[in-house]
Amino acid sequence: MKLNLKKAGLLLSGVVMGSKLFAQTPADTTIKTQDYVQPFSGGFRTWSVGLHGGMMSPYTIFRGQEDYKTPNERWGYGGYVKKQLLHSFGLQANFFRGHVQGTTPNGINIYNRFETKIKYAVDISANITLANINWRNHKSFMQPYLSVGGGSMNYSTSLYANAGATAANARTDDFQQFYIPLGAGLKVNLAPGINLDLGYQVNFVQSDNLDGYNYGSGNDKFSYAHAGLEFSLGKRSKPQLATHNPVNSMRVEYLTAERALQMQVEQQRAANEQLRNDLNTTNANLARLTTDSDGDGVFDMNDKCPNTPRGTKVDGQGCPLAAPVTKVYVTEEDKRVVKDAITNLEFDLGKATIREKSFPSLDRVAELLVNKNFSLKLAGHTDDTGSDALNLKLSKDRAESIKAYLVEKGANASRIEATGYGEAQPIASNKTAAGRQQNRRVEFTLF
Repeated sequence: MKLNLKKAGLLLSGVVMGSKLFAQTPADTTIKTQDYVQPFSGGFRTWSVGLHGGMMSPYTIFRGQEDYKTPNERWGYGGYVKKQLLHSFGLQANFFRGHVQGTTPNGINIYNRFETKIKYAVDISANITLANINWRNHKSFMQPYLSVGGGSMNYSTSLYANAGATAANARTDDFQQFYIPLGAGLKVNLAPGINLDLGYQVNFVQSDNLDGYNYGSGNDKFSYAHAGLEFSLGKRSKPQLATHNPVNSMRVEYLTAERALQMQVEQQRAANEQLRNDLNTTNANLARLTTDSDGDGVFDMNDKCPNTPRGTKVDGQGCPLAAPVTKVYVTEEDKRVVKDAITNLEFDLGKATIREKSFPSLDRVAELLVNKNFSLKLAGHTDDTGSDALNLKLSKDRAESIKAYLVEKGANASRIEATGYGEAQPIASNKTAAGRQQNRRVEFTLF
């Protein structure tokens, strides 16, 4: 009996503690579609089904004068279909089966043990959800609840006689009785639309024949402590009505409207700032109409060459006038310098690396370019040994290598053009070694 008392006490404590907990998912400034539904707009899952199993006992938390002193726990199971009408109120159709058993009757009785088989019990109950209202959270994590209803059960009671009693060893009677289920429990959200259901229910039978023994003036009752799963029906995108927080949805609506108003204020402030910047830009542009920063006689807005030195003669766009062009002619001596560079030009085999032997004649070409400001075109060529792509790259690299050397010696890079033609322009036959040697060349064109 003490063990039963402890079990029921722990179960009741768990339910009471659950009703005190507002275990909620944290508030979030981001509105999640699975948590948020606009107030009074519908869009919820309201139908659900559940299955459960647990322990039945003639012992209940409502202590009274039980007909039998020693209750024995037996298993029971059942299920339900629920329609959630409001956030905190729903109607539930319940069904369960099981056994109730006890020994050692109070008073004088030739039968010392009873076992009642509940063939079926059906009822309609009101389910009241508690503690799912909170200002700061979208949905609750736990929902304590209370339930009360009424229904009918069919059961058969078997009585077993004491050893040596003169009565028949066993007696079985069948009954159909009205009963009132009164329960409390706690639902824990495991996943969207799936809840763990922990409950304790006391069933008040409207007769004193549940144990087959009329003792005292009260009706019989028995308890059913159970655990099970509840599954919400409908689209997964919709939240479950029983777990939804309508107060927080109204709060979200208020905060959303407040944020929208704040955004409008910020946008108007940004627009005002843009107008101020545009006005400043317009004033600056107007000032430029009469501004000549470098004093060359051309206003800044039309000056294509700002910051020209004082006293420089400029054209109508403010750019310095070109100096008179002095013609420079290519002499025979200049051509000899270039020809000497071509004759002495050598590269490492298959590479664009200039050999040191070629440096003195290239230095004279660089000096010529610097002193007379000549332009130079470098055209690289190869024989037909190797692939077209490789020859084209090698000829281009060798021409670029010569250009880099000349620029390093002071020549103007913008006046030197380096091009590679690969094997496309031979000057001799590639079938002989001598012909291939002539085709491996870099041509210098001075102008």
